[in-house]
Amino acid sequence: MQLWLDLLPSPVGELSLISDEQGALRALEFDSNDERLHRMLGRHYREYRLAKGRAPAPAREALEAYFSGDPSHLDAVPVATGGTEFQRLVWQALRRIPAGTTISYGELAARIGRPGASRAVGLANGANPVSIVVPCHRVIGANGTLTGYGGGLARKRWLVEHERGHVQGELFTLA
Repeated sequence: MQLWLDLLPSPVGELSLISDEQGALRALEFDSNDERLHRMLGRHYREYRLAKGRAPAPAREALEAYFSGDPSHLDAVPVATGGTEFQRLVWQALRRIPAGTTISYGELAARIGRPGASRAVGLANGANPVSIVVPCHRVIGANGTLTGYGGGLARKRWLVEHERGHVQGELFTLA
């Protein structure tokens, strides 16, 4: 599989955008973490070739709009992922969580019709290859606290506050 790597600066660090020849986003990684990126791509696609190239304009433009305060543009970004059927079900459900809101792993499990599967949902959430666009940062612990995030809890906090601020008309800065 031929994949293309593009780098995009953002307020939360440089983003590595991985897209395919059809223009779908396959992965989004923070800070050019090559080791994590290649491990994830290998897990999802086994055999792939990664070359430098320009991410599709809709993905770049949607992310730029997101960071400028309009998260609605992410909804239209085409995404294609590997993963199991269960993981893809969880990732599709993540895209239906409105910007500026958070839900627990248990709530997400119930939304996909698997109310007893909050741990499995947590594992699928953690394996999400397309951060931000597939908004795994909107899932929090049952007690309302921010829990694990591949990009780090400071980034997760920033993303949640950024969305809440723009949905509610306030602005936040990265602390």
